[in-house]
Amino acid sequence: MLGTTRPQWGRAARRLNARDGVGAPPRRTGLAVAMAALLVLTGCSTWMPGASDKEAINAGRTAVGATVKVVFINVDLQAVADITGFQVADAGNAQAQVQALEDWVNANGGVGGKQLDAVYRRYDASLDSPAAEEALCKQVTQDDRAFAVVLDGQFQDNARPCYAAAGTIMLDATLVASDSQQREELSPYLWSPTFPNYDDVMPALISSLADNDFFAGRTKVGVVVADTPPNRRLVKKVAEPAFADLGIEPEIAWVDTTDQGTLFQGNDAAAVTFRAAKIDRVMFMGGARIGAIFTTVAAAQSFEAKYSISSIDSPQFFVNNPDTIPPAALSGMVGIGSIPSLDVADAQYPFPQGKAEKQCMRIYADADIEFTSREAARVALPYCDAARMFKLAADGADGDLTAESWAQAAVGLGDSYVSSGAFSGGYRVMRFDEACGCLKYVGPVREFG
Repeated sequence: MLGTTRPQWGRAARRLNARDGVGAPPRRTGLAVAMAALLVLTGCSTWMPGASDKEAINAGRTAVGATVKVVFINVDLQAVADITGFQVADAGNAQAQVQALEDWVNANGGVGGKQLDAVYRRYDASLDSPAAEEALCKQVTQDDRAFAVVLDGQFQDNARPCYAAAGTIMLDATLVASDSQQREELSPYLWSPTFPNYDDVMPALISSLADNDFFAGRTKVGVVVADTPPNRRLVKKVAEPAFADLGIEPEIAWVDTTDQGTLFQGNDAAAVTFRAAKIDRVMFMGGARIGAIFTTVAAAQSFEAKYSISSIDSPQFFVNNPDTIPPAALSGMVGIGSIPSLDVADAQYPFPQGKAEKQCMRIYADADIEFTSREAARVALPYCDAARMFKLAADGADGDLTAESWAQAAVGLGDSYVSSGAFSGGYRVMRFDEACGCLKYVGPVREFG
């Protein structure tokens, strides 16, 4: 069921130099002690917060005055849809959703005794580039001087280090792979209230594919991977050894995700390579929209295969775009899912479920915001998770509200915070069903790791 997922955090912290005159405090051990205790209690690092006893935590920004500013980034996908022809379910009025969350937080005591100032910022996905995300980071950190930011659709490698260097807490709701090393490097600033560590997703995906005969009779598999540092590390550390154990030789195609042009060029080249190698099983890794783009360009290259799928690939997108995603691409599709709003239709998993998801729907309903389906709430649910988690940790922070005090409180949240949009620290096998023309979950929730 939904509603018992802990947030995904890193495992260690290192000192980061913050801008705006905020220096690093003396070495502290309180967070390290709490971290060790929480590890003992849970026995699992899938959703863990980050700090170690090796490094101090930079205090980052300090919330001054009667309000705490949190910027919510919202991605404008209309221009991308106009360019690609892709159709996406209407996610509603995101600005009104942000306002509803601000109203709810402030009506329930605010954040650490202060009022939440939730700021809405629209980002044009068609113009996505390292320069554009750097500019947005500077607007949020220098012009807005936000204490925290909710990241949506920020795919570039330079974005998260920019926010961390400014001492700004990130609540990440972007469908892009993040590994433990990245979270360690950017700790205590990088947090994900909803999505799991990709260190855990990648081995679960490969093992589930093997269990469901995806590789049966094959010695090769095509692997399309978003070319990012976390994915480079995980392919070497996790995927390649797993394939070796299965006797599978991976043909890895690294796709530059810098902009729309490089995305299409990289996927097109991958399809040509796979076709020449007579590969008919293809996996996607790392998110960043590569799955949808690959299946589209592959058809133009007369390349057909059976494909893997996972939540980071936005599975429902494949079903919702029959005019651009070839029907053959869905046949035999199998993988894993952990985020129902991205995975399956409500007919396969009724909406809403679980205490947290129902609470978020009540928050929006109180603001006269309704959703026709869980998929329509795919942005609103991670926003709600971010607001709820931020409030809980801010309310529990000792002394001044800083990145350090907030992180220390977040470490100790335990089961008082649960995600509204993810399974309880695990995943379910997911496959395309020819009879209903839809994706379905198969079997129970399985734990990562």
